[in-house]
Amino acid sequence: MGRTKLLVAAGRLSLLGLIVVGWCVAHHRNWGEFFENKLIDLRFHYRGEIDAPVKLVYVDIDTDAIQQYKWPWNHNRFAQILQTLFEVGKVKAVGIDLVFSDNALPDFGREELIAGRREFGRAVYKYRKVVLAANYVPGPGTLRYSREFPYIFDGYTDPARNDTPEAPGFPIAGPSHGIVGLIDTYRGETRAAPFFAETATGIFYPLSLQLALLEWGLGQDAVKRFDDRMEIQRPDGTIVTTIPLQRGQLVDVNWFSPWISPRNPRASVANLGDFLTQLESEDPEKQARGRAFFDQFKDAIVLIGPVDLLLQDLGPASFDDQPVPQVGFHGNMLKTIVSGQHLVRLPEWTTYAIIFVLAAGTSLLAVAGGPRSVFSKTIALLTVIAYVIGSFHVFAEMHLVLPIFLPVGAALSTSFSALLIQVIEEQKAKGRIKGMFGTYVSPQLVERMVESGENPQLGGHEQEITAYFSDIQAFSSFSEKLPPARLVELMNEYLTACTDIVQEEGGTLDKYIGDAVVAMFGAPITLPDHALRACIATQRVQRKLAELRTKWQAEGDRWPEIVWHMQSRIGLNSGSAVIGNMGSRTRFNYTMMGDNVNLAARMESGAKAYGVYTMVTETTRQACEQHGADRLVFRYLDKIVVKGRSIPVPIHEVVGLKEHVSDRTRECLEVYAKGIERYLAQDWDGAEARFKQSASLEPNQPGVTPGVETNPSLTLIKRCAHWRANPPGRDWDGVYEMKEK
Repeated sequence: MGRTKLLVAAGRLSLLGLIVVGWCVAHHRNWGEFFENKLIDLRFHYRGEIDAPVKLVYVDIDTDAIQQYKWPWNHNRFAQILQTLFEVGKVKAVGIDLVFSDNALPDFGREELIAGRREFGRAVYKYRKVVLAANYVPGPGTLRYSREFPYIFDGYTDPARNDTPEAPGFPIAGPSHGIVGLIDTYRGETRAAPFFAETATGIFYPLSLQLALLEWGLGQDAVKRFDDRMEIQRPDGTIVTTIPLQRGQLVDVNWFSPWISPRNPRASVANLGDFLTQLESEDPEKQARGRAFFDQFKDAIVLIGPVDLLLQDLGPASFDDQPVPQVGFHGNMLKTIVSGQHLVRLPEWTTYAIIFVLAAGTSLLAVAGGPRSVFSKTIALLTVIAYVIGSFHVFAEMHLVLPIFLPVGAALSTSFSALLIQVIEEQKAKGRIKGMFGTYVSPQLVERMVESGENPQLGGHEQEITAYFSDIQAFSSFSEKLPPARLVELMNEYLTACTDIVQEEGGTLDKYIGDAVVAMFGAPITLPDHALRACIATQRVQRKLAELRTKWQAEGDRWPEIVWHMQSRIGLNSGSAVIGNMGSRTRFNYTMMGDNVNLAARMESGAKAYGVYTMVTETTRQACEQHGADRLVFRYLDKIVVKGRSIPVPIHEVVGLKEHVSDRTRECLEVYAKGIERYLAQDWDGAEARFKQSASLEPNQPGVTPGVETNPSLTLIKRCAHWRANPPGRDWDGVYEMKEK
């Protein structure tokens, strides 16, 4: 028997081991690379933009430039651009993301073409700090033959046999002038670039590295290459920066910002001519505008590249949802090199280790304590979540790229498999049962099901009710201040008190949504006075909460100060709603639905704008007063159109039960009512004067009542100022449109 158990256990471990091995094979074959790259993009979004370490300005060959100068351009156009940038803009260096190849020449007359190329070559020779593009991959619309990039990890280790990149030749570039930089990306994706290509004619480095060398005032001889890195050294041997190499040749780009960003200053080629004309004008204002424009180029590195869609030089980028000009890749690679903020990747073996450790750890936790152990399974899930969150955090803080997709996939699949095996074994041990799953119903329906003798069915009916929504003010702050166990204890006490009062007044609990209480009055048992009961319940809840605040404060350090000031906002609306069993055919709840229910929720959320804690619609107030007008004190607040609706709704505050409203508050309500009269008459000055008088009498004062930022009087004072500046018109009926929920 013992041997059989060992064999079974060994079989289980073997099966789980095979799953882990499968994920390791997936990593070895790069099957998860697509998803991993998407997760890296999410990490860039999580980290956000970061400041550039180098002054970089893009000069775009955009639609305006193409239309103004009639593309394709003679090469003398680029000579003019260089002259403007160096002599007027005082730039430090220029990189051009275009390959001026003899195999793709503009269709000009031969003499004009030769003259333009010579003029361009003279400009390159004159200004020196110009990097011209070279590449291996043919661009659109060219007749260039295929050239293989000499990746050393693909066996291209003999420079004499390696292809040379397509690069500009004489007279644009020659032995005595013109720096050439590669613009190839690895596999055509804007994630990494090869950082050197050894050929019989010499070593080629990327455009971004060549620009970085110009930024530091160094030449190519400053580049020292090792198996796992490149070092940039000054003549005295000091290291300027170290560039880590992936697979001995590749460098990952660290995206600093989206393509369109204040951190990416840019101008159009067309702007250069326009502002140069203004700079040369005799008009001082135009001269000032021209100088302000060219000041942005002083001591900057400029990248000139095609951005118009017709030039087809677009690619995906980690920050952008749509393909962007690839010149942005070279700009971000330049920033990566100069800043030294390279993406850090762990050695290959660590990924296999992470897959194994995370899969083994979560699987053990998932099955610990048996199939019904919620705690251990929760810890297993939290372990995976913590790993994912940690991976995002270390990326944001350290630029460290930890694998996520494969380790998490291995952890979830092995844990699920382990749980499945455990459940199957338990079911076999228990024997046959009538069914694994049954029909689940909410606790609120149990008593009705017993009394009716009928099984619950989907469907509902219309009924007049008062919908009740309550929510704790600034509840997220409570979550930050309290550990989970204490937070649960606090919420249990609060929700118990609220629920007891609601049920004592005849209400039916619908659901809890976090700290929110959702209830209905008038169903399933019809209550003619459901609105009155709901209004009374709101005031009893508010008074009970005041008692709880006193109790919590008396308990001293047991609760943080924020608990002593807990406030709850409540919203009500009365009307027809669909009531019944709703959900799927296997699980449903007795609940309410409809526009009137949604409006009640808007009353709760909208109460904050007026600084009140109980806000109801006029429908609720009228229904309440039909059955007990002398029980409660109301205050008219406004006539609004809530977001998502088009019909205006008069709204009121439930000030309190009549016996609890103080003389000072009654005086406030009288003055406030006079202010409303003047407000509806569009006498903004008269209304404002009365609201200022009532503001000093308001029971809730900002800075005095915890959590209060305004009150109805202060809100209407601001409203008067708004309408004074933006008169609503003679036919205005007092409606104000809410911009927020």
